[in-house]
Amino acid sequence: MKEVDSRGKRCPAPIIDCAAAIASVESGVSILLLSDDPATLPDLLAWARMTNNSAIKISEESFQITKK
Repeated sequence: MKEVDSRGKRCPAPIIDCAAAIASVESGVSILLLSDDPATLPDLLAWARMTNNSAIKISEESFQITKK
């Protein structure tokens, strides 16, 4: 699983980092996004809905995004 470390960055940077990483993988592949910005979860869930990808919260600072 590819890891994207966006800790220390504020939105929209973690979402931009996630979008760039997910664009570079094939369907069915997951990435792990690390982010300590509290706005990441709602922004990530909205982005996932709009892009038809899957996003789940693993912990306070980690999220799994799967490309569909």
